[in-house]
Amino acid sequence: MNCPYCNTEVPANREICPNNDCYRPLKPLPIPPGGKVQFGGYDWYVLDKQDGKMLLLTERIIGRRAYHNRVEDITWETCDMRKYLNGEFYNSFNETDRERIVEVMNDNPANPWYGTSGGNPTADKIFLLSIAEVMKYFGDSGLCENRPIEGPCDWCNDEYWPWLSGDEYDINRRAVDNTGMVMSWRLRSPGANGRCVAFVMGNCWDEFEHGGIGMAGGGGELTPEKHFVFDNLDTLTISDNDHNINGVRPALWLKD
Repeated sequence: MNCPYCNTEVPANREICPNNDCYRPLKPLPIPPGGKVQFGGYDWYVLDKQDGKMLLLTERIIGRRAYHNRVEDITWETCDMRKYLNGEFYNSFNETDRERIVEVMNDNPANPWYGTSGGNPTADKIFLLSIAEVMKYFGDSGLCENRPIEGPCDWCNDEYWPWLSGDEYDINRRAVDNTGMVMSWRLRSPGANGRCVAFVMGNCWDEFEHGGIGMAGGGGELTPEKHFVFDNLDTLTISDNDHNINGVRPALWLKD
């Protein structure tokens, strides 16, 4: 078959156009059971409802932004992304909308595979989802608790790969930007060390079908001995054109 958007020939069993200038999903992305609402000029998925309030997540990636501005050990509490979301982004809503946004206390669990500390609980008006919340609201196949052995293989000598992927929930976790391209989106959970953050995988310009969770954060480079190196590429960015800049999908609790 050919991509209906750009007419690129699509290999069998692919669910995303392989053309890096298109990279649109070839199957409709599922809408969560809670449906969608409009608020503050954005379309949002309703992930949860509790005690007269709704947990919302933007339907699309609203932009690409660095998580922090320098190489150092950080947590969600101390990162630039949190300051931006609870400052500039929060203040972009009008006063009536801001009054409906509920400040909540978020737990910030450690990385379930690498044990990296997630830091202190935080009081947030707007935030990114955690690994645990992505699995809770988009589907949990059990791969996080029962990490599968994937290797070693002909290109990597590590027993475990640094991502959770290949389950039936990949399609649920995928997201597109305003052009319709599948892109990665950031989480607030730490990666393999304090200089990396986890993310949901999008356009990595390779053959993988995306929607998996990058549990280690950026990098994925190999040493000469074919072992993964977990660096800071997913935390910092070099330029606005750097493809390692992951997308932002804000979440918030809203009064009904």
